[in-house]
Amino acid sequence: MRLNFLPLVLAAALGCQSEKPLTPPSPIVGQADATGSLGLVGDAADVSRTTTGGTVLMGGGTDVDAAMQWMVSKSGGGDFLVLRATGTDAYNGYIYGLGGVNSVETLLLNSRALANDPQVEAKIRGAEAVFIAGGDQANYVNFWKDTKVEDALNYLRNTKQVPIGGTSAGCAIQGLTYFAALNGTITSAEALRNPYNSKLTLGTNDFLINPYLSNTVTDTHFNNPDRRGRLLTFLARLSKDQGVVSRGIGVDEQTAVCIEPNGTARVFGSGTAFFLQQNGSAASPETCTSGSSLDWYRNRQAVQVYKITGTSTGTGTYNLSSWSGGTGGSAQFYYVSRGTLGVSY
Repeated sequence: MRLNFLPLVLAAALGCQSEKPLTPPSPIVGQADATGSLGLVGDAADVSRTTTGGTVLMGGGTDVDAAMQWMVSKSGGGDFLVLRATGTDAYNGYIYGLGGVNSVETLLLNSRALANDPQVEAKIRGAEAVFIAGGDQANYVNFWKDTKVEDALNYLRNTKQVPIGGTSAGCAIQGLTYFAALNGTITSAEALRNPYNSKLTLGTNDFLINPYLSNTVTDTHFNNPDRRGRLLTFLARLSKDQGVVSRGIGVDEQTAVCIEPNGTARVFGSGTAFFLQQNGSAASPETCTSGSSLDWYRNRQAVQVYKITGTSTGTGTYNLSSWSGGTGGSAQFYYVSRGTLGVSY
């Protein structure tokens, strides 16, 4: 893993985001050119390759090599782009060093002007793989939503069929419902105490469109700190506000969920991935109102959970086309009683 030998400040730039519990050193801000490029390694000549679609949800911390290699394999050996709003070009050498791509380039897109630049749009549309780095997802929402960058990313994933992924903040914006963090982060305790806390800002069906992630919220750094309570609260809000059967995917650090074109989710890495689904349309929250603690009990079976520990080969799987049929994991239920999270089996 590259973080064993990169300087500490680069580790912070790659793996951290504003939601992590510890405040790392500020990342070095690179000197980008007029199109936001922080630099390119490999062959600068554009190539066209046959690609295979897919989505990577990485939980933050040290990047998962096997998941990156999964993306590289689906890129067909084409041009790999890294997108970010803060930080450096440190991903360039790491990804290129994995082998199998024509080039790796990092774009620092930290304004709506850049996100609407036709040259930036063309560069993204020409890529064979895109990875969105960590940082602060509020930047991605504020800078990229309703811009040419948004259009280009949705074109890549749904029309051109290329692999797109992200870590930390870059993962948090992948679900069709997402925690926008527009008013800062929120802890599990704060969310459970008041599901309509002003910090709990959700966007729905208005940004990225990833297959198999409708009515789904993705959350990261799931083990550091414990974010089960807040993800459950996100799902309660989605159920209450939208009237849908809500779903969620929580990913530990050093862990990645790789979603194949047929909806099979494979779990790579050393941590655990959690697949959450409201236990039927009749299992909506009992109490989900502003100023009151969440109550989502439903006989201690409010939300079905399937948890899978990652491996280097992604042997544990979950079927996102049906949201059922997990292998290599274990099942449990989450519920909330008067603002307190509970687990039952």
